[in-house]
Amino acid sequence: MEEQMIRLLRADEIECRIGTINEKGLSLLLFKDARVDQKILDEIFTPFGWKRSHQVIDGNLYCTVEIWDTEKGQWVAKQDVGSVSYSEKEKGQASDSFKRACFNWGIGRELYTAPFIWIPAIKVPIQPRGDRYVCYEHFSVAGIAYDGERNICGLTIINGKGQAVYQFCQAPKQEKQKEQKEQNQETDQAGQAKQSRAAQKRAPQNQEQEIPFPDGFSEDSGELGFSSASGISLEQEAAFGQELIRTGVPLETVLDRYRLASTGEMTREIYESAMRVLKKCPNKEKAA
Repeated sequence: MEEQMIRLLRADEIECRIGTINEKGLSLLLFKDARVDQKILDEIFTPFGWKRSHQVIDGNLYCTVEIWDTEKGQWVAKQDVGSVSYSEKEKGQASDSFKRACFNWGIGRELYTAPFIWIPAIKVPIQPRGDRYVCYEHFSVAGIAYDGERNICGLTIINGKGQAVYQFCQAPKQEKQKEQKEQNQETDQAGQAKQSRAAQKRAPQNQEQEIPFPDGFSEDSGELGFSSASGISLEQEAAFGQELIRTGVPLETVLDRYRLASTGEMTREIYESAMRVLKKCPNKEKAA
């Protein structure tokens, strides 16, 4: 019911923030601010149909967002904790806990399905500053598309001059499933029953077959838990991108290893497994 009521974010409601940066390029994270949450809550439930409150539990600041359920005649609450902000600590925690509580209601949850956004240095002005790199370019989402399961399947990001610096397009899962079904029907109609049975017998071996990582990777991959988890957080995706940069391991290698089409399909279990393996790898410079 909540996913039918909560609409998907529009392109102008999504902001971009630099996650990691080095001389080769930078990664971007997608996020929403508290004003977007307030606007959508007002829009869907009216200004009198929701309320927020904050509580300190074990020294951490929590936010509770309550929605009035007219059928049950009672308030329904969802709660989450905020993270520490480096500036305006209390205000930052209050805003972050509110945004996280709204994620629990489904506002902006689709952002967790975003791909890993990497923009090479040739497309952005990156400057060295002391022992680090900086970029003062402004990025914004010019267009976004979703599939039937509320996953991001199309994304266009532009710079301050309106030039496209990143584009992503992925066929919706429904189309992939339809194509697979048609292929299976053609195989059956062609009378290849024997080949199908043989493929089914080989399938378990193919599923268990190891896809090797580059030199320096451990074979200890951990548990590959393909659960129905809601995905990884923006902070986890940034940490994952930083490890790819540090080790020089191509993103495609990790996706192939876990049989993923994009980072949007990465569950928390797969993230933890991949990070354990990446952390065992030497820095790219040392490996070279």
